[in-house]
Amino acid sequence: MNNGFIKVAAATPKIKVGDCKHNAVEICSLIREAYRNKTQLIVFPELCITGYTAGDLFWQKALLDNAMKALIETIVPYMEGKEIIAIVGLPMIFKNKLYNMAAVVYDGEIMGFVPKTYIPNYSEFYEGRHFSSGKGVEGFKDVTYKETNENSFLAGSYILKNFKLEAQEEYDNEYDEEYDEEYDDEIDETHDVISVGTNLLFKCVNFDNFTFSIEICEDLWVPNPPSTNHAMAGATVIANLSASDETVGKDTYRTGLVTGQSARTLSAYIYADAGEGESTTDLVFAGHNIIAENGAIIAQSDKFTNGITYGEIDLDKIAAERARITTFVSGQDIDSEYEEIEIYLEEEKFDFSRVIDNAPFVPSNESERDKRCEEILSIQTMGLKKRLEHTNCKNAVVGISGGLDSTLALLVTVRAFDSLNIDRKGIIAVTMPGFGTTDRTYNNALKMIEKLGCTLKEVNIAEAVKLHLKQIGHDINIHDVTYENAQARQRTYLLMDFANEYNGMVIGTGDMSELALGWATYNGDHMSMYGVNAGVPKTLVRHLVKYFADTTEEKELAKVLFDVLDTPVSPELLPPKDGKISQKTEDLVGPYELHDFFLYYVLRYGYNPKKVLFLANEAFKGMYDKETILKWLKTFYRRFFSQQFKRSCLPDGPKVGSVAVSPRGDLRMPSDACVRQWLEELE
Repeated sequence: MNNGFIKVAAATPKIKVGDCKHNAVEICSLIREAYRNKTQLIVFPELCITGYTAGDLFWQKALLDNAMKALIETIVPYMEGKEIIAIVGLPMIFKNKLYNMAAVVYDGEIMGFVPKTYIPNYSEFYEGRHFSSGKGVEGFKDVTYKETNENSFLAGSYILKNFKLEAQEEYDNEYDEEYDEEYDDEIDETHDVISVGTNLLFKCVNFDNFTFSIEICEDLWVPNPPSTNHAMAGATVIANLSASDETVGKDTYRTGLVTGQSARTLSAYIYADAGEGESTTDLVFAGHNIIAENGAIIAQSDKFTNGITYGEIDLDKIAAERARITTFVSGQDIDSEYEEIEIYLEEEKFDFSRVIDNAPFVPSNESERDKRCEEILSIQTMGLKKRLEHTNCKNAVVGISGGLDSTLALLVTVRAFDSLNIDRKGIIAVTMPGFGTTDRTYNNALKMIEKLGCTLKEVNIAEAVKLHLKQIGHDINIHDVTYENAQARQRTYLLMDFANEYNGMVIGTGDMSELALGWATYNGDHMSMYGVNAGVPKTLVRHLVKYFADTTEEKELAKVLFDVLDTPVSPELLPPKDGKISQKTEDLVGPYELHDFFLYYVLRYGYNPKKVLFLANEAFKGMYDKETILKWLKTFYRRFFSQQFKRSCLPDGPKVGSVAVSPRGDLRMPSDACVRQWLEELE
């Protein structure tokens, strides 16, 4: 366990059909490798001890006996003393019926047997010829196995020597040849009564949120997979032991099933597939292992390979999603039908290797990013279009600074007007140069307005602000928050007046990142009549403008937009230095890429500060040092808590993603909440 993550694996051994001893040794070899890599749950394919393609050999008592022998005399003792759970498949007689079983093994014990529920008997599958459905099967299996009172390495050493498995490093200095000679005399036969049923939940009592259950192959392919009830009963991890043959295009369908079921059940899903070594009489198996988490692929193997696929599952994320989504109801009437088997799993620390995306709002794939941008622009456009239609408004007022946010707001307004077939001249684009306005942003604003065909209005606010500051007795040479906010409020005042003059509405330009941090002047740029950017984080604003620039046929407009993209983010409220922007927002409030990362994990999953810090350190490794990340994370929490009063009176605006700060929707937060405990966790 590492900060709520657990390392798991799906493994495909290279088997020999019918050679249970060989297959058990191969399974132990992969367990050894996984254990060395600090894995704590490993899943193998169905019927991996015998081979899935044994056919009518499943009716041979010799095969069934040897399968059980391989389990209890090879795999079980080999697992003793190891902090890893293995789930392996074998055929087993239970109450005079033959079942396709999964055995859960931990620390030299079989913890339970789970039978396959749905038995396919169509196309290339004829399991119904051999196996009975495990649906409704419950009971206990009396298992006889060998046990030694010596240290756990003895059993392992015996297996390694006699089955010619390469010795583990930990045995190198401990193994003594004399133990082999005495081994048989020191073994006692013991009996254990083991639970059997499809209603078994395996709960790790000392790991938060780690409860797993099992289904087998076809169980996933039916309309209502058993894992649905398993998840509702409390399972956060689903293991699937599978032998899915490979046909053209089947991998895509299989991946969709795994990711879809993990999404529906708000769980992690470990799918272990049979591969090389199975009989190719009629079928070929590709060993397509998949590890998914809540609808997303964490890891998957290349097809037609054997070995281990590792993944690190975020148990905290699963728990957070289940707590947040109120329609995911733990079934009170289901719980009573399940038997809970407790496992105490010692913690194994592992090096974190999962890739954490440092831009969670922005798809890394270009084509997917372009698709996302078009979708967001369409949502923004449709939101504004509806508001314009409803109010029968033919004019809109937008303040244009030449910066990113106002540029995006203007582009969205243009799209809305075009969709309504309203003349773009009805868009009153107002530029209001002040003390901090540079020639670069001013000229970009003018060119943009011209190329888009909007109505330009220019008002220099300098003299009006000077008069206002004089009226309140503020020294014009003191460039403090009063000096800055007086300009922002003057601009908003003008925009509202223009809206009255033209019978239009003021379109807000502020983005979600600014709203989260409270980086807006209250009753200034904080206010509008419809905020089209309210659901868009700053890191995504840039890509939306770039997407528009890349796709527009107006080359001169594209040129202006690209220059806007290259301009530092600034409110331009302080006088420029040598004609260049002197006030850079990210120098003051922190990098937006960090704040957007914090915002995503704080609001989307409700992670505690230490976990957010851990993830940020992993995501931005080599970009920011730990001290810098910690500094801005504290800033984020301070501002996020203290500025809720601004968000509580936000104007309407469209939600575009899974994270939003609207007080009417996603964020019902008190304005007077105390941040102390969040900050103390970071000390």
